[in-house]
Amino acid sequence: MTARLQLTCTTCSNIVFKDGGDGFYYCSLCNSRADDIIETGVDDDDLFDNFDGGMYSASHRRHPSRQVLEPEPISQVKSMQSQHLDSLESFGVAEEDLDKEGPIGPSDFGSYPKTLSYEDYYSEIRLRYVTGLQIMIQLQCKALVEKFNVSPLIVGLVGPIWLRFLAVTRVMADEWADEAIHESESQIQGEPDYVHPRVKYVKEPHNIHGQRAVTIWYKSLSSRIPLTYTLVFNFLVCHLAREVVLPTDILKWTIEGKLPYFAAFVEIDKQLGPPSTACPISSSRMFRPTQIIPLQKLESLAAFVAQKIGLDLPPVNFYGIASRFLNQLCIPVQNILPHACRMCDWSMPPELYISANRSRLPTRVCVMSILIVTIRIAFDLNGFGKWELSLSTSGRSSPGDENVDAPSHCDNMIDCAEDLSSCDSVQHAKPSDHPDFKLEAVDLLRILERRYYELRERYDYSKDLASYLQYCKDVVFAGLELSFEDLEEENIIENLWDFYQNQQGVEGVDQRINSSTIGELKKGSKDDRKNILEVNKVDSDGNHDTSQNNLQCSMGQKSSSPKCQNSHEAGPLLKSNKDEAIRKLKLDMEENKFCYMPPRKHIKQLEYILYPRKKKEGAYLYAVHADYYILLRACARVARVDLRTLHSAVLNFERRLKQMEERIDYCLHVKEPENFYGFSSNEVKRDAEENPMDFSELNL
Repeated sequence: MTARLQLTCTTCSNIVFKDGGDGFYYCSLCNSRADDIIETGVDDDDLFDNFDGGMYSASHRRHPSRQVLEPEPISQVKSMQSQHLDSLESFGVAEEDLDKEGPIGPSDFGSYPKTLSYEDYYSEIRLRYVTGLQIMIQLQCKALVEKFNVSPLIVGLVGPIWLRFLAVTRVMADEWADEAIHESESQIQGEPDYVHPRVKYVKEPHNIHGQRAVTIWYKSLSSRIPLTYTLVFNFLVCHLAREVVLPTDILKWTIEGKLPYFAAFVEIDKQLGPPSTACPISSSRMFRPTQIIPLQKLESLAAFVAQKIGLDLPPVNFYGIASRFLNQLCIPVQNILPHACRMCDWSMPPELYISANRSRLPTRVCVMSILIVTIRIAFDLNGFGKWELSLSTSGRSSPGDENVDAPSHCDNMIDCAEDLSSCDSVQHAKPSDHPDFKLEAVDLLRILERRYYELRERYDYSKDLASYLQYCKDVVFAGLELSFEDLEEENIIENLWDFYQNQQGVEGVDQRINSSTIGELKKGSKDDRKNILEVNKVDSDGNHDTSQNNLQCSMGQKSSSPKCQNSHEAGPLLKSNKDEAIRKLKLDMEENKFCYMPPRKHIKQLEYILYPRKKKEGAYLYAVHADYYILLRACARVARVDLRTLHSAVLNFERRLKQMEERIDYCLHVKEPENFYGFSSNEVKRDAEENPMDFSELNL
């Protein structure tokens, strides 16, 4: 029977049918079976396999194998749609008529999946991975501009850098897929046993060892362009745009979920859609990183990318980074920054350029080392015991008595440097804009000691339980939904969350009272209980003070004790003994592998003192004065770096300055030889006497 029959398909109104080989005829477009006609000839298989001949009863019937339709690759969707519309128009069926008529039967009935080729698999995997990375980079740039006020210039810079690096990796080349397969086959030495592929992946391409080519191509892409490179590109464009964005900021924002990185696969899956048959890898597996990039590796990878694409990088924005560090330390910017900039321009250390060498010190450490040397010179911190001198003054506390959860009086970093009177550590300090204002070294050490305890690394999700739960929902468990759409479980979660939110406003729920306070409440009178609750009441910043000394003062007990009197005079900061403060500082220095040096007594020369490392019993000994250690400790907390690493950077910069000074001093005192210009000085003097210059003819 001929393949073309005078029939009309009830699904797509096609008039062309083809023989299916099983006695039925199917539409050439939608593969729908025509029920109006059936071929009743005897099949050859029935004739030779069964001796009784063909059997056409209801109990003996051949069922053709059917396969489930699978989605087509992204790259073939538009081309297939256009071919389908062209075929409909060739047979007189317009697109608008098809939309008006609507489907009559199931569209996938009697259809067969398209056989995917070797090229379809690697093209789809490569296209989806590269497109997903580009979407992640765009999301991170958008977050930097909108949330952190970064210049929109980075949006125009990141595109060319990404495309040039993509061209350097050669993942878009035609031979990339074959090279990845050959590389996977060459990694296994000898003659390994052939691994039979699973039945589920039989139709996929494999290498000679039976490994899935889909997995091989995905690993090749993730090794050449890891997901961490998205953060590298954004840090690199911020560096090119002269923005004050440090690697510590990128890392902190990524961990907090403010930069789309861990949960970016959710938005990528929305834009790209579910994975197709040619790319059977889920978006969570392909675009969800398992770890964060190391802090030291971020700068080196940025320099590596710049080298790969042939990009010359400028030095870091020293002025912007130094201003930010001084504001965080609550130090007057106008007193330190001009001298630090001149010192930087004079020395121009190569450490201000980011390098691909991972063993080199970060650029922010070099900036902080220049500031430390400048502060030491400006305030004469050279082991004269100014920190020990500040212990005898009133209104200060020991390092151990500092309440790290105390409310910060220097939260506004910009205004803090302009108005030091806002810091309660500074007494009788005049505003920095006053012409006679001058910050003393003792007050500076108090500020640095205070800022060290206030500048702890805190993440936004650790503020309260609500922030942490929201962080877990948006970042940690992003993309997860309730199993089987359990409405009862969803209602329980909503009720518990509403109950928690309602309890936040109840008075007295967030008040924290320790066991000693409860005992005082039972013993005291009504007024005493009221005073205890006022002492333990949580303030607006979420901080509280439950020290026993304050409780005794509030109960009226031991009111004549010096501790109670000092608590009324100096607030929550309590005065400690000088020996106790030094002992605690020594313990803190020992924890960081430093050694305490007492103040200089017999001072012979008032000069800049160096603190070199000394090797003792196979380990380095860091012996420093207390003044330098207080400064070094606060600066290391601001720069987010180890104390010994920052001290090594300071030593390197001091050594560089010393060498430059020695060379300049040598050049200034060197004497020219007598015949340096080819003739002696006597001849020059005699010629000047014989032929004097006449300036009378010059119109001056």
